[in-house]
Amino acid sequence: MNTWSRKRLVAAGAAGALLAGSVAVGSPALAEPGDSADVSVTVDIEEIKEPGVLAMSIAGDSVALAEDGSTLLVRQFVGTLPTVTVTDTRTADEVPAGAAWAVLGSATDFTGDAGQASIGAGHLGWKPKLIDGGDTGLVSEGEEVVTVLDEPTQPGNNVGLVDQELLVSTFDSGAVAGDAYTVNADLFLRTPGDVAAGAYTSTLTLSLFE
Repeated sequence: MNTWSRKRLVAAGAAGALLAGSVAVGSPALAEPGDSADVSVTVDIEEIKEPGVLAMSIAGDSVALAEDGSTLLVRQFVGTLPTVTVTDTRTADEVPAGAAWAVLGSATDFTGDAGQASIGAGHLGWKPKLIDGGDTGLVSEGEEVVTVLDEPTQPGNNVGLVDQELLVSTFDSGAVAGDAYTVNADLFLRTPGDVAAGAYTSTLTLSLFE
């Protein structure tokens, strides 16, 4: 046997001894030609955390007013605003410093379905009622707004829902974040006693601001 062949046999023998020793102490599995070996692949995937949001929802999209409490001079039609929910899923850290939120409402004139004269939005008033303001005491309903046919119950509040009037609000968004708050309102339409008969429609728009 030549020197080169002898060196190859010695090297192969040394490698074989090494492999034999490795198997004996639990090293990674070895496979003979034609065999297979498995490799476990793992990964940890963290949940994506979406930022919280401030949002408003309304329990219904219509209110039918019914006559109740009319007099000879003033006809009155009443109903209840569907429950409004303000939900804030943000953490306090996600709320801008000094932020405050409010829901405001305003109505259009009542338009008749048969060409009768419209009834101005100033004839529609409301009295907000907080249903669930949480435990902080920092969420509150707006003041009553009466109609143009009424004497004011608060200075200058006999204007009806012509302009944006306060339904519910907080002056500290960060302090009330992470909760939901509900409110509704008593609605009342007051017209002169000689108002034309017929069906009328108005749109009451509620807007959430921060």
